[in-house]
Amino acid sequence: MIRVTVWNEFKHEREYEGIRAIYPDGIHMCIAKFLGTQPDLEIRTATFDEPEHGLTQTVLDNTDVLVFWSHALQDEFSDEVAERVQQAVLSGMGLVALHSAHFSKIMKRLMGTSMTLKWKHSQTEKLWCIGPTHPIAQGVPSMIELPEEEMYGEYFDIPKPDDVVFAGWFSGGQVFRSGCTFTRGLGKIFYFQPGHEEYPIYHNPDIQRIITNAVRFCAPAVSARQTLECEAL
Repeated sequence: MIRVTVWNEFKHEREYEGIRAIYPDGIHMCIAKFLGTQPDLEIRTATFDEPEHGLTQTVLDNTDVLVFWSHALQDEFSDEVAERVQQAVLSGMGLVALHSAHFSKIMKRLMGTSMTLKWKHSQTEKLWCIGPTHPIAQGVPSMIELPEEEMYGEYFDIPKPDDVVFAGWFSGGQVFRSGCTFTRGLGKIFYFQPGHEEYPIYHNPDIQRIITNAVRFCAPAVSARQTLECEAL
């Protein structure tokens, strides 16, 4: 059983009627619902306003994969909790970082770069699968068309990925490395660009399949995660 924690700020859905109409129970609950249909996944959720953002040491110790969505509260996110999550990833916890979570303190710490990019609202995106043999791409069509999405464009200031599984092409002509994997310490990371809160991206079955595949890919080989240790020779 893979233990998954789905984390979301849960801010936009409470403040904007249009977003609440798309995700009435929050983005985290939408993701938790489709992941919860999988018999090998055990799901819990956490949000920004919970004590320690719901990411206590106990929660992380019992999480194999963290699915993380953030946007408006990047600066307000606790440095202490960001450090705690970073250490959990280095020790083997998987991380699936969604959409604007690229700019989270957690991703900046793990990637070591500015994580900046170009962006613009409301364009059509064609999400191309350019790594069809990758486990995250299994059962995914060669192209997924998203009628409306927030454009993310290059240059995307990230370190060289282990793999680029998906590339986005936008109606304004921009392209983007939309699905990238990384390894940090013992932890596997998947960054996935689609998921702007104003559009029903996480209701799309193909997007759901990608995220489900990513959870399984990022899960550690064994549930009991290891701890990195330095030994004197």
